[in-house]
Amino acid sequence: DGVVDAFRAAGRPIVGPSKEAAQLEGSKIFAKRFMQRAGIPTAAYAVAENPEEAREALGRFSYPVVLKADGLAAGKGVVICATAIEAHDTIHSLFSGALAGSAGSRVVIEEFLEGEEVSFIGLCDGERVAALEPSQDHKTIYDGDIGPNTGGMGAYSDSRILDEQTRELIMGRVMQTTVDQMAAEGTPFTGFLYAGLMMTSAGPKVLEFNVRLGDPETQALLFRLDCDFGELLMEAAQGRVRAESLRFSPDPSVCVVLAAHGYPGQVRAGDPISGLDAAEQTGAVVFHAGTKLNDQRQLVTSGGRVLGVTAAGPTLPAAIEAAYAACRHIRFEGCQMRSDIGRKGLKRWQRDSRVQ
Repeated sequence: DGVVDAFRAAGRPIVGPSKEAAQLEGSKIFAKRFMQRAGIPTAAYAVAENPEEAREALGRFSYPVVLKADGLAAGKGVVICATAIEAHDTIHSLFSGALAGSAGSRVVIEEFLEGEEVSFIGLCDGERVAALEPSQDHKTIYDGDIGPNTGGMGAYSDSRILDEQTRELIMGRVMQTTVDQMAAEGTPFTGFLYAGLMMTSAGPKVLEFNVRLGDPETQALLFRLDCDFGELLMEAAQGRVRAESLRFSPDPSVCVVLAAHGYPGQVRAGDPISGLDAAEQTGAVVFHAGTKLNDQRQLVTSGGRVLGVTAAGPTLPAAIEAAYAACRHIRFEGCQMRSDIGRKGLKRWQRDSRVQ
């Protein structure tokens, strides 16, 4: 059993999905087939159990095409292939284990969707969903969404990402439908349901499900939270999620990830980190991820994504500036940082200012 199953068996309150329900994230194949049964909008797909099936399925898709490892791969099991050569090379890398280990023993081939990605997260109690504010992740290592995928190089949360009509559409077609279908299939979903969406010309479509608060979306979202997080979790654990309990500051927030040398490939550890106090004196919060104290009690890098520097402001441009102002105080050798976190959202502020 999973940890949630064990807690419930002992009569202990806990927030999260059962082992069965967690398959929504644990298996891309399970999630795609579930969405198909529930009528949830998503990309066309095929499942391949071996390289031969994958190569045959490629003929049914145009390029670019998306190849996904079935299992969990730390955010790096998805490859967008622009050509047939690249797709065949990726199939080999997935099934050989070179790209995603055992997670790539089964593969999803998926239609490439065009549009803007949005992270939409809800807190669920098995029957109801309470929506958090929308956010947007930045998955690739380099500015301009270039380079290999990572676990996330930064995120921002801004209420202007989605209008009220689109939020209601997502809540109805995706979030509540998922909770209803899971309950109907005997695996009620509890905990945080994260829908990674592509906002296409045909409406929102689900790219993936996670069964947790996303990283780095969590940092940006919790920075805006204007209520007691512990009370929210207890309500969810007791099966009484209420949308009115979730309150957020109207101020946008931005989280910038500082990554280690070599990430998302072979990471170098042990580089000393400085400047955290000065960063937080600006009003930002520095969330630790890949850090540790060495034998000399000095803070050093110990993982791929090292820190998540998070700040807010009365406008998105102000929040972006506040986050990067804090980042400028932090130093470690080989630090990697995107300089465009939140930039995609600026168009909504420019558009609204023109309307005014």
